[in-house]
Amino acid sequence: MTTPTVEIARFPALRLLAWQLHQERMSEPDVLALYERGWRQLDPDRLDPDERALIERLVRTYGHGVLNV
Repeated sequence: MTTPTVEIARFPALRLLAWQLHQERMSEPDVLALYERGWRQLDPDRLDPDERALIERLVRTYGHGVLNV
């Protein structure tokens, strides 16, 4: 079974966090880890609804309900 991936360009805050990676997609667990590492660089109140929904889903699926920030 392959791990689902996320298209980085679809999510503005993720694009900001992943600028140095030079890749188009990342695995969902890696995306959650990147959000957690870079959370202090983001303004959660300015996340668009799609990106907020992505983070919430990743936290439920891979973070067992906890965003480690």
